[in-house]
Amino acid sequence: MRPLPLDLLNTPHVEVWPAHLLGARANRDARAIALARHVLRRKRDGRYLAAVAGDQVVPLVQSLHVEPGAEDAIRRLSTGRPRRDALPLDRLQHRLLRLGLDESYAMRTGLPLVPEPATLRFAGRDRYRRPLWLTADAARAWRTMQAAAAREGVLLDAISGYRSHDYQLGIFERKLARGQTVAEILTVNAAPGYSEHHSGRALDIGTPGEPPAEESFERTSAFEWLSANAGTCGFVMSYPRDNPYGIVYEPWHWYHDPARTR
Repeated sequence: MRPLPLDLLNTPHVEVWPAHLLGARANRDARAIALARHVLRRKRDGRYLAAVAGDQVVPLVQSLHVEPGAEDAIRRLSTGRPRRDALPLDRLQHRLLRLGLDESYAMRTGLPLVPEPATLRFAGRDRYRRPLWLTADAARAWRTMQAAAAREGVLLDAISGYRSHDYQLGIFERKLARGQTVAEILTVNAAPGYSEHHSGRALDIGTPGEPPAEESFERTSAFEWLSANAGTCGFVMSYPRDNPYGIVYEPWHWYHDPARTR
């Protein structure tokens, strides 16, 4: 029996998911996914587009042939090989300009524009039982670090990992539709494309019983353990107090940088 796939194949418009990690409410979709090996999922809104088993593609939407990016995703799946490169940024840059965000945002904040990886690896599930996606090396490092902490009686859980540009753009679009301005949204949300979570190397980390993404995390044994040991697995805290980006202190946000492993 072939092993179950554990990679998410990322393309500009469509993600190719391992089918065994997905479910569906609609009976028709659920039956197709249960028989499939992969599922094409629209990045913009998460809609399932097609179920794929071998050479058989079962459309889950009408007019799959005109769905943007569907053919590219099917071609990508046909190669069957992970890629270590990143997706191009041109589509994101066009959408940022429509929001009125140009290079001055990067100059003002010092934050780099972050491309999405072409391949992500399943790294277990987060606190909410959602699949957690990271780059392959970050996924290995997270599992190693989580197991090392557990051996010392410290429980670490992931709050979130990879987020697509489309996910962040969706936040902006929903808030704009409610009447907020881009300037108002930027006071609480990073501009799409400028979050470390897009890289597949960033994790928001918590511990059971502690609310997610709160400064109080720094008073937990989990944070104490991370401060002493995360570096051995290549994780660094991205936004300490008084960081140069002007981002609020985030003791829960850690980034995998193997070059800084100590």
